[in-house]
Amino acid sequence: MKEMSERIIETALSGYELLNDPLLNKGTAFTEAERDEFELHGLLPPYVTPLDLQVERRLDALRAQRDDLQKYVFLRGSQDTNETLFYALLTRHIEELMPIVYTPTVGLGCQQFSRIFRKPRGLFLSFPLKDRIGSVFKNPRFDGVEVIVVSDGERILGLGDQGAGGMGIPIGKLSLYTACAGLHPSTTLPVLLDVGTDNKELLVDPLYIGWRHERVRGAAYDDFVAAFVDAACARWPHVLLHWEDFAIGNANRVLAHYRDKLCSFNDDIQGTAAIAVGAILSAINVTGVPLREQRVAVLGAGSAGTGISALLLRAMIEAGLPEREARERFYLVDRDGLLVEGMTDLQPFQAPFAQSRNRIAGWKVPTAEGIELADVVAHAHPTVLIGTSGQAHGFSEAVVRDMAAHVRRPITFPLSNPTQRSEATPQELFDWTEGRAVIGTGSPFPPISRDGRAFRIDQTNNAYVYPGVGLGAITVEARRISDGMFLAAARTIAEMSPAKRDPRANLLPPLAELRKISLEVAIAVARTAQAEGLAGPGADEDLAAAVKSAMWEPQYPTYRRLPP
Repeated sequence: MKEMSERIIETALSGYELLNDPLLNKGTAFTEAERDEFELHGLLPPYVTPLDLQVERRLDALRAQRDDLQKYVFLRGSQDTNETLFYALLTRHIEELMPIVYTPTVGLGCQQFSRIFRKPRGLFLSFPLKDRIGSVFKNPRFDGVEVIVVSDGERILGLGDQGAGGMGIPIGKLSLYTACAGLHPSTTLPVLLDVGTDNKELLVDPLYIGWRHERVRGAAYDDFVAAFVDAACARWPHVLLHWEDFAIGNANRVLAHYRDKLCSFNDDIQGTAAIAVGAILSAINVTGVPLREQRVAVLGAGSAGTGISALLLRAMIEAGLPEREARERFYLVDRDGLLVEGMTDLQPFQAPFAQSRNRIAGWKVPTAEGIELADVVAHAHPTVLIGTSGQAHGFSEAVVRDMAAHVRRPITFPLSNPTQRSEATPQELFDWTEGRAVIGTGSPFPPISRDGRAFRIDQTNNAYVYPGVGLGAITVEARRISDGMFLAAARTIAEMSPAKRDPRANLLPPLAELRKISLEVAIAVARTAQAEGLAGPGADEDLAAAVKSAMWEPQYPTYRRLPP
């Protein structure tokens, strides 16, 4: 395939081969002239269907599916058949289809991946292929790759180890890169590092498609990841590497090892942090409490919780708060209770947020060990409550009511997903605070009734952030992804908040505006990359124009036939 211009493509494929290539297939939209030239007569029904009508037909068929899992399977089939039509459908109906393509339905898709597997997409790099990864990458089909989303399938949403089924996550994430930020689908590559699974149900399931072996760990795991990274960087020197859904034991460690060596980020840590911080900055327009006066309690001190805290800490410091005082405003609660200095099992990324024992010495709790969220709320009176624990009902009624008794407009963000793992429902938070809570969730929830009207619940979806971050980084060939770039993304989202103009409005724009949001985020990220000296030598001075021109629109091009 040779792209002559934005609207003309030359290809030597014809007949069934052309129809079976999802990047080139137009289905019934092939014109009469193209049917002549590419030997398609008889292989298609005679009516030439415009894209708009194809989208309408696909949408009708989608809505006829009996449940969300069947809709997910239907959309995956559409993607594997005709990518232009799939993305035209997705971009035009993003609010309706986002929960199907990604959270929460993608979790079901991962759990059922071996049963619904139809056609290969992306690359399954199993541990036995360690010494052959470079040769796998050589396929000419991957020549144009600009972004890789990679997972090892160990911590899929709140569902745990899904082994090879975790491939549903990279596929879904990259679908949103294209739908929201306009990355051409041919430039995206989902990768699953199949290092085995400790999910015993999968290991004995005769339908399981992954490598049937317990998870490889330790030095062997690190060597495998290194082999993958080395091969990827050799094949695509400017590739953006997006880490996704790695377990706590590897996520922060792998990110720390590679973040300063290549253009790389972990969305669970940094993307989640950026959208949460963006929503908190937006909430300040509602509460009127300045950032430097916020007190933050976090239930779940894993990768996401510490990532949010780290980026919010940076924002507080840049707002003028001394670093020591800023750190004292964070109270992170994990399975063993509040993080406190001297705990023997603190992870390196948790240690900076451990509270001094002197600061909690006056708290009326049985011991300094195992201080629970209720104790933190009772003594610290947090203004912000964030849940990243994966613990359903982690925000009890008593805790939320106690928080609301000391804070006029409590900011409450139950961010765990999928939906059934949320720390509380929006309706519960609304009821327990007499309607005063400022709410953001990690999963989609139906509207609540406020002042007699339906009020949309703000989903702090990473899709507000990572597609634009990726687009901006790719446009300027950024050498690294910095925390400053993520903070720029968060501030951009806060600037676009409806609550900035009306405190009674939503914290976040509707998902229907994701393409516009991704554009603005990408411009801000690209400018930050330039300001921090991280942009490549060919970075365009007119960044807005460069970013806009990089965004692909799902429309059919004209084809010309090359000799076979």
